[in-house]
Amino acid sequence: MAKKTATTLRNEYRCCMELNQNNKYCVRVRVQFSRHRWALPVYFLASTFDAAVSKLEQALQFLQRSEDRLWFWGVDRSDDPMLSEEMLRDGGLRLDRRGEFPRHSERVAVAPEQSVPAFLIAPMRRGLAESMSSGRAAAAVAGD
Repeated sequence: MAKKTATTLRNEYRCCMELNQNNKYCVRVRVQFSRHRWALPVYFLASTFDAAVSKLEQALQFLQRSEDRLWFWGVDRSDDPMLSEEMLRDGGLRLDRRGEFPRHSERVAVAPEQSVPAFLIAPMRRGLAESMSSGRAAAAVAGD
């Protein structure tokens, strides 16, 4: 009897958090959408860690809901490359034009058109907090 191989499509979100020169939290998200096989790098700024995590959860939900619209207008059909950036701004995001992504990042994988469950955000929050505290410790040692 032949076994069925189920191909499960999942959107993968890689997230990292950094403090910029103005002591704002810069949260970068690189999304790999599986259905149309395309990637979207975005970022946003927040003033506190808690605000950054809260906005991250909102951003993930926005990207999940808007995948088809962003792909259609940003990649497939648009003659105006600024149109997808305007759509991202509606979600409080900006297009991240930086080429490299930090090695240490937190990952979440979610099936397309599903909302991101809260139980996936908690480990991500913990990982981002650990990376921020280790980054501060390294900066303090380098500053001495």
